[in-house]
Amino acid sequence: MIISRRFYLFGLLVAMMAYACNQKSEEKKEQPMEESGPWAQLDSIRGLITVPEFPDQEFSIEEYGAEAGGEVLSTDAIAAAIKACNEAGGGRVVVPKGVYLTGAVHLLSNVNLHLEEGATLRFSRNPKDYLPLVRSRWEGMELMNYSPFIYAYQQENIAITGNGTLDGHADMEHWWPWCGAKHFGWKEGMGRQNPSRKLLHEMVHDRVPLEERIFGEGHFMRPQFVQPFECKNVLIQDVKLINAPMWNLHPVLCENVTVERVKIETLGPNNDGCDPEACKNVLIKDCYFDTGDDCIAIKSGRNEDGRIPGIPSENIIIEGCEMKEGHGGVVIGSEISGGARNVFAQNLVMDSPNLDRVLRIKTSSKRGGTVENIYMRDVVVGTYREAAVRFNMFYEEEGDHIPTIRNVIVENLQVKNGGKYAVMANAYESSPVTNFQMINCRIDSVDEVFNVNHMKDVTFENVMINGKEVKGLQK
Repeated sequence: MIISRRFYLFGLLVAMMAYACNQKSEEKKEQPMEESGPWAQLDSIRGLITVPEFPDQEFSIEEYGAEAGGEVLSTDAIAAAIKACNEAGGGRVVVPKGVYLTGAVHLLSNVNLHLEEGATLRFSRNPKDYLPLVRSRWEGMELMNYSPFIYAYQQENIAITGNGTLDGHADMEHWWPWCGAKHFGWKEGMGRQNPSRKLLHEMVHDRVPLEERIFGEGHFMRPQFVQPFECKNVLIQDVKLINAPMWNLHPVLCENVTVERVKIETLGPNNDGCDPEACKNVLIKDCYFDTGDDCIAIKSGRNEDGRIPGIPSENIIIEGCEMKEGHGGVVIGSEISGGARNVFAQNLVMDSPNLDRVLRIKTSSKRGGTVENIYMRDVVVGTYREAAVRFNMFYEEEGDHIPTIRNVIVENLQVKNGGKYAVMANAYESSPVTNFQMINCRIDSVDEVFNVNHMKDVTFENVMINGKEVKGLQK
């Protein structure tokens, strides 16, 4: 009896130990793998990015006089609803189902502009509806110009949300011809941006004060679609943007920005999708881009307007996005004089014969600046036109400010049908692209593997291009 009991206790002890070991094994399986290398920073950066919250109260624009139908201008009614919401401590300014015509919309602190399902804000084609002039950045240069269609200046806790549509109402007869290109509707005798763009370049170089950089009427400088300027805690979520006049989403000098589940479909001139400029702590997640220019372009000012303040774009996470047409999927530059660092792009899908590049860094010695710590992984590409990765230090004219590009790592890039090249690089001998790594990548069907000149400390690890392992850089 005693022996039998001892065997029982021994068996119970073994069973308990086995169960405990099994539990530990299961817990170990459930625990995510710890990140290593540069990606170990990701969670700490993500923790700095929070979504603003708003009081639970609503202000319908119809209650302030807005009329659906797309014929009556509702600018004043929308402004009144935003003002009332702000003065009441914040909440949601609701755009109900229907089409509402408006001029410039200026957001105020603690206001969430919410478009209900089936709601469309259609923006006026009359440039006068974007006056008075406001402080803006245009291609990385500061000026007083037409108000962006949706604008906020030095506000906190602002949002644009909902399953509605923002319609810029631009086309081959409105806004787009101002770019001066015939294939976008410009004709001889029409006004275009070219002389004013040149003038603004000169003003920037000569350090003309902002208050004297007066543009607007008669200058044909297209306003951006959405531009929060020097704002904190910005959310843009779920909306669809179409028919943009120029850049779509353009936060400038902002901190704590989330762009999530946004759909951008607009193929006009300079119709960049999302261009955070000199911004810190930015999340661009689960968005769709089908654009007339770069899908995502990270910027930090052009020439003196970027170099002198020296404010980089930093701590930017891009994930879960899909890119179709565009000059590049993930782009840094070219207005990058303030620099860019700590950019993490992962879990992306790209596929279009009209997508020029997957990852593109473009700058020049007129720009200067340092681009560093750019990390991309887990990207699936159907096809692209020119290069999977392109570095270009000779974008536009040269100057006296040699740029720096370093620490760029691409992992798990899978391309089914590549374009002309796998990698392109055009750099200065005195400033080669430094520490470029490709790890666990496969790129098929490219015409040529490399078109590169000055690169230093380049590493290829388990990289297959056109079915052959690439172990070193071939010029």
